Amino acid sequence: MEDLLYAQVYDWGNLLLAHRRAAKGKRGKEPAARFEYHLEDNLVTLQIELRDQVYRPGPYSSFYIHEPKHRLISAAPFRDRVVHHALCNVIEPIFERSFIYDSYANRVGKGTHRALDRAQEFARRYRYVLPCDVRQFFPSIDHATLRGILARKLHDPGVMCLVDRILESGAGVLSDEYQMVYFPGDDPSTASGQGLFAANRPRGLPIGNLTSQFWANCYLNPFDHFVKRELRCPGYVRFVDDLLLFGDDKGQLWDRKVAAVERLAGLRLTIHDECAQVRPTTEGLPFLGFVVYPHKRRLKRRKGVAYALKFRGLVRDYAAGRLPLDRVTASVQGWANHAGYGDTLGLRRAVLSSVPLPAR
Repeated sequence: MEDLLYAQVYDWGNLLLAHRRAAKGKRGKEPAARFEYHLEDNLVTLQIELRDQVYRPGPYSSFYIHEPKHRLISAAPFRDRVVHHALCNVIEPIFERSFIYDSYANRVGKGTHRALDRAQEFARRYRYVLPCDVRQFFPSIDHATLRGILARKLHDPGVMCLVDRILESGAGVLSDEYQMVYFPGDDPSTASGQGLFAANRPRGLPIGNLTSQFWANCYLNPFDHFVKRELRCPGYVRFVDDLLLFGDDKGQLWDRKVAAVERLAGLRLTIHDECAQVRPTTEGLPFLGFVVYPHKRRLKRRKGVAYALKFRGLVRDYAAGRLPLDRVTASVQGWANHAGYGDTLGLRRAVLSSVPLPAR
């Protein structure tokens, strides 16, 4: 009997929607344009491969970015990105209902600015905050653990088979970015063995996949509920691997840190311990490129300096005829809109007036 949930993945209407979402903002790029040139044929081929369960993901192309931090981005072929959207279109609503309200990354109606608003709301309400940042988050995600979390809600063998194919395609992509961490029960003396212990299991989700972004929320969802239900932390915000725990009792927050570290170890994750220090909210909280205070918000200094340098480069390229004005305008508007979510009027004026835009 055909698996009804899996049939929704390769439904023609779902594949058309998946293509539209995968191509958004990328139609001018060669991989998307080439796929769209023979759109119907390509979608029919994907539909048959998915229906017959013979679909195999292609190889990734990888490159580094350096802002906001040094990261290896691994991009799947465009046809695979269509499949990722097709899968997420079907399974995302199943998990969305179980996510806590204060998880803000890669969710409709959430995002960076709402996370900042919520963090500031809690900063006004509570005296202290414990910020935690997961180390090597995407390279550390354990495939067996993630698969178990997904399988608890996805009972369709066809869907889980596709999940396995996508997971397998990303195994090892971030292996050079991972520094081995051993947890209780691991045996370091057998670290070069044949995968008999958890330390040797496949790990890592390629940064850049839609599935990776969505599965990251699924992976930390049990931890979110642990913080809210077992630690009973009323002020909690998570954006991907950045966690904020608020409270009025400093000692209680330190105890919550110990419990959180222990629970994260069960997911084979660790935190940057030196940054996870309880501090008064009045001192300012670095979060998502801003420093959040109870009644004001500042852009991080390095963010302002970085854009000032970029803006000078844009002006030079425009003056030399290497860049059209609309590209400069789009960059300026994008940065100004983002910076505008803080108390940055003076900064924006200083940066954008530092280099005059020459007439051409």
